[in-house]
This record gives sequence, structure tokens and C-alpha cells, in this order.
Amino acid sequence: MKVIGFAGWSGSGKTTLVTQLIPVLVRRGVTVSTMKHAHHAFDVDKPGKDSYQHRAAGATEVMIGSGKRWALMHELREEAEPDSLALMKHMSPVDLLIIEGWKKEGHEKIEIHRPAHGKPLIQPDDPKVVAVASDAELPGLPVPRLDLNDIEAIADFIVDHCGLAAKTAAQ
Repeated sequence: MKVIGFAGWSGSGKTTLVTQLIPVLVRRGVTVSTMKHAHHAFDVDKPGKDSYQHRAAGATEVMIGSGKRWALMHELREEAEPDSLALMKHMSPVDLLIIEGWKKEGHEKIEIHRPAHGKPLIQPDDPKVVAVASDAELPGLPVPRLDLNDIEAIADFIVDHCGLAAKTAAQ
């Protein structure tokens, strides 16, 4: 399974880019899964639901399933937050796993950078940034600069960089 991350400061457009890229990659025959980092307490469950009651009662894991999907919720309780590598082990194999967030972890990533936001580039301090997708020119950048608004070109870069070209060329 190939892995590419998308990193950037809050509000840079990571989710927008990822949700635009997924259908382009899928149309090219690439199977895609995603992992998204949440920076604060989140809950996919709702009070009053049976699964919520199971967790509230002390279950470490609760799996919920139907004819359309299944989800596994794992309560960390006193455990440390797992890193992306630990969570990746729970993912089913696909051609490409897209990781959104976890900007300080060691997987290869594309940085989303909008100079107008006034935040510094992550790239100079992170050798795992393999390209920067930006809405502005970035002179002197030591990695490829991708046009943030050219989704097809970003998909081309991912397919080439991750070695998925043979699969998509056959489609």
C-alpha cells in the first residue's frame, strides 16, 4: 500500500484538496482510503444510541455494522494517542492511503501552502515534504511546486511519485 500525506496549517485547504483528489484518482482506477487527524476530542457516536451506551458502560471497542458500512470505535481511556503508523495497521489494503494531517510524522507528504495566510512553509524543516501545492509562486523551492487549483496535475504527481502509473495506464 502506497502512502501520501497532506499537511498544512489549519485553514490551508487540506480537506478541500483531498476531497477533490479522491474522485480523480478513483476514476483512474486507483483504490483510495483516507486517514484524518483530529486535533480535539471528537465523537462519531451520539448519546442515546446503543453503541454510545456500550462505550459509556466501559467497552474498550465497539463495532457497529449494517448492510452499508461498519465502523470500529476504540476508546483510548488512559492510553497515549496513537501515531499515524499505529493507526495505519488497522486499514485494509488499497492502492493508496491518503493521510490528512499528522504534519510532524515521518510519512511522505505534500504540503498545502497559501502565502496569504501568513504562515511559514513546513517544507524547509521537514525532509518528508516531497512537493508543495500552493496558490502562489514560491521561488527557490527545492521540491516541486504544484498548482493548488490544478487537481489533475496533483493527481498526476501522486500517481507518478507513488509508482501507480502502471496501474492507471492500463485503465
